[in-house]
Amino acid sequence: MTGTGEVITEVLTLGIAVAASPFPIIPAILLLFTPRARATSFGFVGGWVIGVLVATSVFIALATIVELADEPPTWASWTRIVIGAALLALGLQRWLTRGKQQDAPAWMQSIDRLTPPTALRLGLLLSAANPKVLLLTAAAGLSIGAADLDATETVITTAVFTVVAASTVTLPVLLYLIAGERILRPLGSVRTWLQDNNAAMMAAVILVIGVLLVVKGLQGL
Repeated sequence: MTGTGEVITEVLTLGIAVAASPFPIIPAILLLFTPRARATSFGFVGGWVIGVLVATSVFIALATIVELADEPPTWASWTRIVIGAALLALGLQRWLTRGKQQDAPAWMQSIDRLTPPTALRLGLLLSAANPKVLLLTAAAGLSIGAADLDATETVITTAVFTVVAASTVTLPVLLYLIAGERILRPLGSVRTWLQDNNAAMMAAVILVIGVLLVVKGLQGL
């Protein structure tokens, strides 16, 4: 059986990996420059949190369906290896194509026209339906579900992962609420830097987490 502290440490690492992705931070900042900044940014953050939470909960439920032994089961170790290998492949592909010019996605080109409901749907799409984020939430959910925690421990561990995973998306909105439009200029600089370095940062994060998951899986066999 995996201890609560060990599980929290593992999901913290995975949550930091989700939070370190520049991809969701960019639209969170862009929405602050739109006419309905507060409403749309709140909608986006809400969608992002719900997407991460729902995806994680689904994989927790899947893990609890499997019969668990006293020690980490073989299926959990192999699952970590498979997810880690998938992240390594994604990270390598991202790194090799980091210098290529890519057109802005359609949703980014029309972000000025987003309403709170469509911003919420965008947050859901970029979290629950994004392959990189989905792999990380899958790893977190399966780790929590395989640990045989009680209900309270499961809720706490899931909340820790969700809060950490959503921290960097939430931070620009909180700064805007505190400082108002004065924060837009530095956030604009952050947005530009993230756009210029998005591919390299994401590749590095994914590769590191992929290696950690493969090593963790191999140790459990």
